[in-house]
Amino acid sequence: METKRIICAVCILCGLATRAAAKVTLPSFFGDNMVLQQQTECRLWGTADKNKTVTVKTSWDNKTYRTKADADGHWEARIQTAAAGGPYTVTLSDGESLTLNNILLGEVWICSGQSNMEMQMKGFKMQPVEGATEELLSCNDPQLHLFYGKRRASLTPADDLSGAWHEATAASVRDFSATAYYFGRALRRTLGIPVGLIVTAYGGSACEAWMKPEWLRAFPQVQQHITEADVQRLHQRCPTALYNGQLRPLIGYTMRGVIWYQGEDNVNRSDYYAELFSTMIRGWRADWQQGDFPFYYCQIAPYDYSLIQWPQNSALLREQQQRVETMVDNARMAVLMDAGLEYGIHPRKKREAGERLAILALAHTYDVKGLPEFARYSGVEFRGDTAVVSFDRSKEWVYFQNGPKSQLFEMAGEDRQFHPAEAWVERNRVYVHSEAVSHPVAVRYAFRNWAIGDLMHDGLPVSSFRTDNWTDE
Repeated sequence: METKRIICAVCILCGLATRAAAKVTLPSFFGDNMVLQQQTECRLWGTADKNKTVTVKTSWDNKTYRTKADADGHWEARIQTAAAGGPYTVTLSDGESLTLNNILLGEVWICSGQSNMEMQMKGFKMQPVEGATEELLSCNDPQLHLFYGKRRASLTPADDLSGAWHEATAASVRDFSATAYYFGRALRRTLGIPVGLIVTAYGGSACEAWMKPEWLRAFPQVQQHITEADVQRLHQRCPTALYNGQLRPLIGYTMRGVIWYQGEDNVNRSDYYAELFSTMIRGWRADWQQGDFPFYYCQIAPYDYSLIQWPQNSALLREQQQRVETMVDNARMAVLMDAGLEYGIHPRKKREAGERLAILALAHTYDVKGLPEFARYSGVEFRGDTAVVSFDRSKEWVYFQNGPKSQLFEMAGEDRQFHPAEAWVERNRVYVHSEAVSHPVAVRYAFRNWAIGDLMHDGLPVSSFRTDNWTDE
């Protein structure tokens, strides 16, 4: 009799355990305080007991959606979202109810890259973010919600990105990406609707780490056939490791677009970065299946790379980043030539980075009129001993920030030896001349690791550039 009671008790406990395991579960980024993309069909997914019916009820329209878990317990639902607003609730049930609270409908952006995207408002040790203290005093915003994904490099694709959604407060903003925060703040102020930011970034990460193996086959320079030992040795620099660990879980989260700040780790192999980065963008878009969503990225800021014993000229990487705008539709670059730090690879001016990304998004995704534009080098004409440099996207004309002339131009003749040159502006053209070069054939502007850019257009810096394509670097 005693044995029967024990068996019965065990059966009841097993049943309870099975019932508990059957409860609908969701990845971390589907939770309280989340933001869903407004006025679209949003994807939700998770797990439940195999073959179980899962219902999803949305409070903004009181609709109920039904889906069924497959034989492995995985389910997916697509729900229609309303115009921006909230807070709302989303209630899920497989027989046992789970309610997600304080849900907003608004604009969702994925924010990714390496340390300059990861860098929190509180800064790194002995590396502050300019203006952080003042911002933390006034950053409370219940309609700006933040998700900060934890670092994870992985050999195999992960199912979840660990983290949680929070309203913008001093406590949450302090530990959130400064670049992403300033981007979101600008969108909030201009659009006046809820904004959700999902950060998945990893300091020191290589572009290759954010890509699938099949995308990398076109690049024989990149290590193939990754093993667990490679991941443990290289971490965020291991090809595919961050795609698996930090991007794959998010793919399919319905959003508006992506902002990106990366490139420093690729300075020492810049020659194929434009093709590599373009392939990554196209790959993300193909996997997300949301068409050619907006992809806005920061050009790396000037910094003296000789301080870390890197002999490469980082202007070559900046040049590669500039090329991507011409290679990929709906991708634009924010220039940071005036926002670097000579002795630090982590510039303090994160407000400039975030707000310039916001300028791109507001102008090109949200069609906000009246915003400035980044002018771009377009060509050069040599007239005797003087070069005349022209620009596009420069209807307001270029100018020098610190006076009528610039000291950041160089000029070379057929001998390819560059000499300092004098530069001045006349009617949206920069004229360049050097007493040391009687027959110039090439001009360069700020084409070095470190320079404080002074060539501007409508309050925004112009990228460093060169008119030659010599491979003598």
